Amino acid sequence: MSAFVPTRTDEPSREKRLHEPHSPPPTRPRHRIAGADVSASMAVFLIALPLSLGIALATGAPLQAGLVAAAVGGIVVGYLGGTPLQVSGPAAGLTVVTAELIQRYGWRTTCAITVLAGLAQLGLGFVRVARSALAVSPAIVHGMLAGIGVTIAVAQLHIVLGGIPHSSVLDNMRELPAQLAGVHAAALSVSALTLALLLAWPRIPGRMGGLLRKVPAPLVAVAGASTAASFAGLSLPKVDLPSWSSHALAGLPEGPVLGLVAAVLTITLVCSVQSLLGAVAVDKLVATRPELSARVGRSDLDRELLGQGAANVVSGALGGLPVAGVAVRSSANVQAGAVSRNSTMLHGVLVVVAALLMVPILELIPLASLAALVMAVGIQMVSLHHIRTVTRHREVLVYATTTLGVVFFGVLEGVTLGIAMAVAVAMHRLTRTRITHDEKEGVHHVHVRGQLTFLAVPRLSRALHLVPQGARAVVELDGSFMDHAAYESLQDWQNTHTAHGGSVELIGRRSGVRIGEPTGPVGLHLDGTGTAESADCRCHPWTAWRNHQCEIPESVTSRDGQAGEAQAAGADDSDEAGAPGKTGAACDTGASYDTGELDTVGGAGTSDGTESPTGSGRADESGVDGADRAGAGSETRGVTGGTDGSRPSGRQLARGISAFQRNTAPLVRGELARLAREGQQPSQLFLTCADSRLVTSMITSSGPGDLFVVRNVGNLVPLPGQESGDDSVAAAIEYAVDVLEVRSVTVCGHSGCGAMQTLLNSEPDGPQTPLRRWLRHGLPSLERMSDEDRPWARLAGRAPADAVEQLCLTNVVQQLEHLRAHESVARALREGALELHGMYFHVGEAQAYLLAEEGEESTDDVFDHVGVADLSA
Repeated sequence: MSAFVPTRTDEPSREKRLHEPHSPPPTRPRHRIAGADVSASMAVFLIALPLSLGIALATGAPLQAGLVAAAVGGIVVGYLGGTPLQVSGPAAGLTVVTAELIQRYGWRTTCAITVLAGLAQLGLGFVRVARSALAVSPAIVHGMLAGIGVTIAVAQLHIVLGGIPHSSVLDNMRELPAQLAGVHAAALSVSALTLALLLAWPRIPGRMGGLLRKVPAPLVAVAGASTAASFAGLSLPKVDLPSWSSHALAGLPEGPVLGLVAAVLTITLVCSVQSLLGAVAVDKLVATRPELSARVGRSDLDRELLGQGAANVVSGALGGLPVAGVAVRSSANVQAGAVSRNSTMLHGVLVVVAALLMVPILELIPLASLAALVMAVGIQMVSLHHIRTVTRHREVLVYATTTLGVVFFGVLEGVTLGIAMAVAVAMHRLTRTRITHDEKEGVHHVHVRGQLTFLAVPRLSRALHLVPQGARAVVELDGSFMDHAAYESLQDWQNTHTAHGGSVELIGRRSGVRIGEPTGPVGLHLDGTGTAESADCRCHPWTAWRNHQCEIPESVTSRDGQAGEAQAAGADDSDEAGAPGKTGAACDTGASYDTGELDTVGGAGTSDGTESPTGSGRADESGVDGADRAGAGSETRGVTGGTDGSRPSGRQLARGISAFQRNTAPLVRGELARLAREGQQPSQLFLTCADSRLVTSMITSSGPGDLFVVRNVGNLVPLPGQESGDDSVAAAIEYAVDVLEVRSVTVCGHSGCGAMQTLLNSEPDGPQTPLRRWLRHGLPSLERMSDEDRPWARLAGRAPADAVEQLCLTNVVQQLEHLRAHESVARALREGALELHGMYFHVGEAQAYLLAEEGEESTDDVFDHVGVADLSA
């Protein structure tokens, strides 16, 4: 491959290409519907048709209203929405709300409320608050859906048994024994057949089963039950679709103003949250198909909210049910192979055709069959997976409160109770403080777990006064907040205790810094002999240091032949390389530890940074000299007796280990002992470059056991089958995803990457060194950057500084695509158990950027600036 010569560095925002002069203008391509979209629309239509009728039946609305909502949701949202593959229509999550509105205000006013809710959604979309809507606690959302599911299931059970449901859940439960005593055999048999087909159809084994399963189970269940009822001659209530000429449209809202406002807010809330969560879920499904993700792009949540609002305005005006994104149909759309929004729109057209031409066939469907179908949907809304998740995160109380509130009081009231409970739980966690006192070997330990506020001052005071005068005390603060009252109480006791001859050591769990010690840079604490071997390094977390070492007094360094000249040279070298700060492993603190990462070195990777990451981003073709300039080979040079005064001596490793054992090991020994007993359970796989300037635990604020780290030259992920005998990266990915079950994978690039510089300057006929053979896995990134048809990856707020930075950004995006091609990753993405993230770290600015998540408005690959304010998110 010929070398890529960047020609667009000064114009990263690429303009549309014009046709050649004196040539005819280009012809506009004809719009065609892909065959995959046609087949997917058929599959979605066959699912949507019975579900739309069933949801309309469950709400008590005219059955045509379900068809109107399905058609409008498919066509309007499909055309205007920001999630091309999400299918919208009447949703089971809106059943309870709509049924209550119909009971209270009547059908025409309910349609008017739907129109007003659509206008509210349009307003929210225009002010771009869609992303904020996802800030609702998942426990509240899942609890709301579970409560709706219980309400639906209990109500439809009466129809399944041949009766008529009541308006409230309590009435339905109260009348259930009487209904069981008077079961209608025909209705129960049809419902049982519907449920049996619904459960058994997806489980048909063998090759024939694979072919049969292409027909949606809901359609098979309803069609089978309707056919059996017709052949058996059962007398059952069936679907009744009056003439469209008598279909009721929206009227002027009638009722108390406050009640109408509450109804509009409820419809707006449920429709918006369900649709936006559905959009995020669709993005995760699309991410499992790399060939589709590049074509479809991520969801634009604000545009999706606008599309949903427009659909609700149209549906309500035409006498349809409220519209929202529907998870079942959207999942079926993606799995059926849809490649554009045409499948969603075509499914809406098919619903219109069915509503006009298939009325005689639809009127053969027994209502009991539709009720059984909707009851099954309601039961599935109570997800055991969600219950386990909220239990693991200690939010089961919020989940249960929301669920019971929705069941017994209504959706809006249940959500309000859930929010109140979530706030109460958060306040309880903030104010709950556990204070213990024990004595070990003459040392009194006071351990404070939780936030230390004025509410805990009495208990703190009691625990502190258990320490005898003159004794040695260690106070460990295991929390992230201390208010002024607690601080004064602790400080007063410390002063009093030390005045009576006692000693006090205050330690914070996160930082490990002893309170009261000087915070400025200090040198080595020497003993009476003043030797370097007995020096005690007392650095504080992430303060500037020179070449990975504390400042050593001239009197000490002169003994090693490295006087003040070595310090000055080391400082210049460190500044040129953009060294970020001291690692926790050489500090007396517990801030962040590189020792907490399992560094799996893959391909051309190293554990000490042998890549060529110079501060300016320049390197020679081999990338070796650049690595030496960055200090990657300093340890070897020192050991072999190099006389370069700018390098540390061969005692650097021994001094660093000694400082760790003396200062850091006592602070982390307990945590490491726990990890040794329980085994590692990292939350994410972090794949980054071997550059020595990237201290992964520092830039991610992580500690022991948090990250499973893979480092190699250029943060490359070889495609499956192209490893050429080196399976180290693939093995690490498989182990992290399948064995450790990490929840996220991050690919992190950085500025001034020597690998990308070498890739740009490489010649196709150059010698095939090990470095060049490894960098062939980066050629797709180079090709992606040179592809005129693809948008460039870029930083939010500014253009890439040069071609090297452009390639560094593009490489992160490309390696994420390589990652999706690995079987273990693709499987976890399909199951929704894994997330992928792209990250870029600018070394010189100490600034991190994250690749915009799915759902951002732009279809380009944009790396967003991560600021201090983002830490609270």
